[in-house]
Amino acid sequence: MLRPDYPRSGRRGLRRWIPSWRQLVLLATGGLGVLVAAGLAMYAATDIPKDLNSFATQQNNVFYWADGTEMARTGLVNRQDVPLDQVPEHVRWAVLAAENATFYSDPGISVKGIGRAVYQMGSGGDTQGGSTITQQYVKNAYLNQHRSFGRKIDEAFIALKLDRQVGKNEILSGYLNISWFGRGSYGIERAAQAYYGKDVSQLDPSEGAFLAAVLKGASLYDPALGAENRARAVERWSWILDRMVEIGKLSATDRARYTVFPEPQAPPQQAGLSGQTGYLVDLARSYAQSHADISPAQFDLGGYQIYTTFEKPRQTALTQAVQDAAKTLDPEHRPADQNVHLGASSVAVDGRILAVYGGPDYLKQGFNNANTVNVPAGSAFTPLVYAAGLDQGVQRERQGKRTPVQPSTSYNGDNGVDLQTPEGPYWGRDGKKAKAANDGGRSWGPISLRTAIEQSVNGPMQQLGMDVGLDNVRRSALGFGLLPESIGDLVPAFSLGNSTPSAIRLADAYTAFGGGKGMRTDPYSVTRVSRNGTDVPVQRPAAVRAAGEAVAANVDGALRGAVKEGTGRAVGQAVPDAAGKTGVNQARTAGWFVGYRGAVSTSVTVFRMDPKNLDLLPLTGVAGADPATPDSALPAAIWAAYMKAAG
Repeated sequence: MLRPDYPRSGRRGLRRWIPSWRQLVLLATGGLGVLVAAGLAMYAATDIPKDLNSFATQQNNVFYWADGTEMARTGLVNRQDVPLDQVPEHVRWAVLAAENATFYSDPGISVKGIGRAVYQMGSGGDTQGGSTITQQYVKNAYLNQHRSFGRKIDEAFIALKLDRQVGKNEILSGYLNISWFGRGSYGIERAAQAYYGKDVSQLDPSEGAFLAAVLKGASLYDPALGAENRARAVERWSWILDRMVEIGKLSATDRARYTVFPEPQAPPQQAGLSGQTGYLVDLARSYAQSHADISPAQFDLGGYQIYTTFEKPRQTALTQAVQDAAKTLDPEHRPADQNVHLGASSVAVDGRILAVYGGPDYLKQGFNNANTVNVPAGSAFTPLVYAAGLDQGVQRERQGKRTPVQPSTSYNGDNGVDLQTPEGPYWGRDGKKAKAANDGGRSWGPISLRTAIEQSVNGPMQQLGMDVGLDNVRRSALGFGLLPESIGDLVPAFSLGNSTPSAIRLADAYTAFGGGKGMRTDPYSVTRVSRNGTDVPVQRPAAVRAAGEAVAANVDGALRGAVKEGTGRAVGQAVPDAAGKTGVNQARTAGWFVGYRGAVSTSVTVFRMDPKNLDLLPLTGVAGADPATPDSALPAAIWAAYMKAAG
């Protein structure tokens, strides 16, 4: 068996312990071999993690107004992915010039950087060193942010393997979409918005160089944080542009164009959910999840861009009109003004929800007054009964045929008359005959159906409902878009609005009488959804026929008469070309005005609700009104003010 000649034979003293040059070469070669073998073993044993950090995949969901401007962002992380081909080449190379000019040729790691990290660890410093973009991406996407030798080694081996298995552009795309740019922004798309108010695709080389500069540390390079930061930012911005020239990615001629520092805008206030915004976001999110096949879990991961139907000018006008009216409430000194709720919604003839007033502030009151399910429509429901009668005719005798009715058909308008079915008087559950109940107990004598709508006379509408058949009226109401769960009991009060449609649904129903000419579309709040630049299919409701065109025209005539010389006269005086209907109920727990102008229908409601048990309370005396004042007066005033402002 061969033994190494060590200590060296034939030598005496200290010389016996000094290795020969051959022994030193053999030792170095063996040590290198061990290191190489260990490195290969570690490389083989290293797996690229299957899953990105949950933080690295979280993004904002961004909601947009109908005109395409940003309305709100939701989510814990302000990040939005953008495909690499939407990042201009000069912006990409600004980042590469600043961070890793050899990115496309290196193996994914920086040997110098790793050596520096090892040295700093051995000398007691931290392990921070010059990492490649691949290493930085690995750190951000797969590993934690703790600086340790072990993490640095993991980072290097994963980077080597990732570089061999994944394209450089994919790595660069991931890096640009994950990196922190300051101002609450992760990813270069949100950074472009935060610093310059534009998409990354619109950045020029100078702006791209600045964003590359803040990658070094926004706390040091964001000019908004002080004069010293600005000086550092200008110096690094200039160096990056020069570096781009040096590596051949920017011509000297183009460089000469960029001598003035591209001053970023002041830090924008992040769009939140306060005021009405939260109500709008909730409606859009709910619609997107149910009509774009997006699960709540997918939505929580973010990255969606939701383009809504909400029109900012209309939203502003509606909010202002309601808030101005709310100033007349004095809950501290008038008990009748306590727990008052106002809700409103505008819906276009094609079903687009244009504006919503959900409450005083989403952060203070989460439930949406415009989307309630417990406020009776009252006499604002009677145009639907009228439409059912005009469309289906009536049957007054058990074996009799259905006969048509016209707007001019006369009914008994007296108070207290017995309500009849084809079999005879209608007997209530209390064992008594049901009787017509007009507002104020007034008797009108013989009255046409059109006049009954215009003057909001209850008796003829109750009897018309009985003659049409309450089940037929119910089917008609469903055809106008009322949801089955909002339909009230089929008793004589059904025709007077014991159903509880939301303001959104009732406004949508009225679109069939105006511009819809008998057609209507379910209300919707989202026109388009995309995720990271790719469209997500969204189901759109189709227009359906709710009534014949002639029926719709007759109801429209009655609603125009109501604001011209009926119960909506105050609205007609303020908005002469309007059509609409007041709405009150016998218990005085709801007040409405629903109407339209042009192709937009709007409903406004007022109600009081006990916060303990959610029961509705009487509206008598709200806003200091005389007890004889109709409960529809406040909604009508809001409706008129909004119409005048919205145009």
